[in-house]
Amino acid sequence: MCGIVGLHLRDPEWYPRLGRLLAAMLGQVAERGPDSAGVAVYGDRRRCPEGYAAVSVLNAPPGLADAVSGIGRYSDQYHSQVLITEAGATTVVAAPMTPAELVDAVRAAAPEALVVGSGSELTVYKGIGVPGRLAGVYDLVNAQGWQGLGHTRMATESAITPAGCHPFSVGPDQCLVHNGSFANHATIRRELIAEGAVFDSENDSEVGARFVASRLAAGEDLDKALRGLCERFDGFYTLLVTSADGFAVVRDAIACKPAIIAETDAWVAMASEFRALAELPGIDSARIYEPEPERVYAWRR
Repeated sequence: MCGIVGLHLRDPEWYPRLGRLLAAMLGQVAERGPDSAGVAVYGDRRRCPEGYAAVSVLNAPPGLADAVSGIGRYSDQYHSQVLITEAGATTVVAAPMTPAELVDAVRAAAPEALVVGSGSELTVYKGIGVPGRLAGVYDLVNAQGWQGLGHTRMATESAITPAGCHPFSVGPDQCLVHNGSFANHATIRRELIAEGAVFDSENDSEVGARFVASRLAAGEDLDKALRGLCERFDGFYTLLVTSADGFAVVRDAIACKPAIIAETDAWVAMASEFRALAELPGIDSARIYEPEPERVYAWRR
């Protein structure tokens, strides 16, 4: 079942409206996934200021800001510059470091915390419960930025926990949301583990996210990485995958999981149902279509 929504803004004048539009879209797919809701926002400078990186974590201990700013060589340069935002089960840590440095600092300061997103553009929020309530917890309506996605989950492959929620963000500024199930995820999980991947959940969607991340790390673009996924993964799926400069949609060969795309000069939007797109300004003049099976649809910032 599950619900997917995504919005990629082409016109900077729309950036202040991203969160409000995305929240409205998410509300229209709440019935598809009442177990949990996750959101990723690109370019929200309230929580990831310019020149900062952000890391989203679950199970954050009290005093995380002081712990991060006091780690080793970071202590003098970054003392009192760490920004903490609590949003339900998710805590967003931002600091004027590179994403890799901040991930290392968070893991050193709080080994028990689980990193669920990182980047210089990206903030990720994950939690269990009713999607409408979680959108309020995340303060989604006030988010600004140039791209965002959301997911409402009806769990089938793994437990209902914040770690098992979508989106899965396992590479810098990368996210994947998924409606469907991968039939051969266990086999591909073993292959990725043999290559050095470490998994955070039993969710089959995380396997897809780590497969794509490995391809992007090897230098492929979103289009090529997703074509590779179609070749290797069996099952039923609609995927929305985002990166620091990209937004891409793909469906399996049978295309039994719903998806619809709408485009205008100002934005590109994708959702599991048309009603999630129906209230977008300019929808009356948008180009609206259903993505073809195993064809990758990709846009760049």
